[in-house]
Amino acid sequence: MSDTPTLALAKDLLSRQSITPEDAGCQELMIKRLEALGFTIEIMVFEDTTNFWARRGNEAPLFTFAGHTDVVPTGDLTHWNTNPFEPTIIDGMLYARGAADMKGSLACMVVAVERFVAEHPNHKGSISFLITSDEEGPFINGTTRVVDTLQERNEIIDMCIVGEPSSTAHVGDVVKNGRRGSLTGNLTVKGIQGHVAYPHIARNPIHQAMPALSELATTVWDNGNDYFPPTSFQIPNMNGGTGASNVIPGTVDIMFNFRFSTESTVDALQQRVVEILEKHDLEYDLDWIINGLPFLTDTGDLLTAVVNAVDTVNQQKPQLLTTGGTSDGRFIAQMGSQVIELGPVNATIHKVNECVNVEDLEKLTDMYQEVLNNLLA
Repeated sequence: MSDTPTLALAKDLLSRQSITPEDAGCQELMIKRLEALGFTIEIMVFEDTTNFWARRGNEAPLFTFAGHTDVVPTGDLTHWNTNPFEPTIIDGMLYARGAADMKGSLACMVVAVERFVAEHPNHKGSISFLITSDEEGPFINGTTRVVDTLQERNEIIDMCIVGEPSSTAHVGDVVKNGRRGSLTGNLTVKGIQGHVAYPHIARNPIHQAMPALSELATTVWDNGNDYFPPTSFQIPNMNGGTGASNVIPGTVDIMFNFRFSTESTVDALQQRVVEILEKHDLEYDLDWIINGLPFLTDTGDLLTAVVNAVDTVNQQKPQLLTTGGTSDGRFIAQMGSQVIELGPVNATIHKVNECVNVEDLEKLTDMYQEVLNNLLA
């Protein structure tokens, strides 16, 4: 029995070792399929990252499928049951690095568009693809650069599905209609180095920082809303000391991170942090990194189309959540676009023996096609 078009394309993509930021020919494979459908292709290479923008049609609304061809490293190969770049089906599950995150989704997108265009060659609006090879890496030269290019020429995406693995138990049980923002602070608290036996002529920055850190960790930043949990503050890294037991360190470095809802802003969070640090009379340096702003699509044609498409395929409406980390949807949402994440089950992403249910890929293809039917037929 031959593979379905979706499975065949997924296997072809998965056999390519596109460890970030490498693309390994994945985009070329997709481009050939899209060119055959009449898409205009624009390849955008920024530094070490390959991206492409493909568009069919010139009218509004502009609907976009967004995704990435790069995958995370495999980890220890001895822990894999199969070769991570030789896609293998066992008991109905397709095993390979990137099967769920997110080459399976890419295959579903392409095949869904092929089917839709065959049925509706003169469809309404425009269909586009925004594909990058730098989503799993530093996300500097990928989707964000493409979005900048599009905005510079006033080519604005109206609606976008990102194929990130959004589902929990089976495909379509959860769609992400928003994501929290991510704000990182790199704090250095300064003291005076000295001998632990003579603390009166030194100043321990770790001791000084602890009350302020305790207050930061227990502060209620906001109460969240119907879609977002309250903003959280976490310290993932803290380093200080020389390694010796008899030396008071001169500095301590603390990295902290906010995952914040639409109830908070970057400026407000930064201001409150500074107020707390100043309250505790610390001498410090503080640098900020904005990893992404929160976004939410709680109304609009796209949300309706996605919910109805999932319901048509699964006979059950999806749950709407904003949980999880960040995605490239955060860059696209800054255009004012409606953004929804709909993809496979995320249970094995970034793990050894990553896999996706083969039947789920067929269902996801149907869901994507049904979204296009709902919006552009």
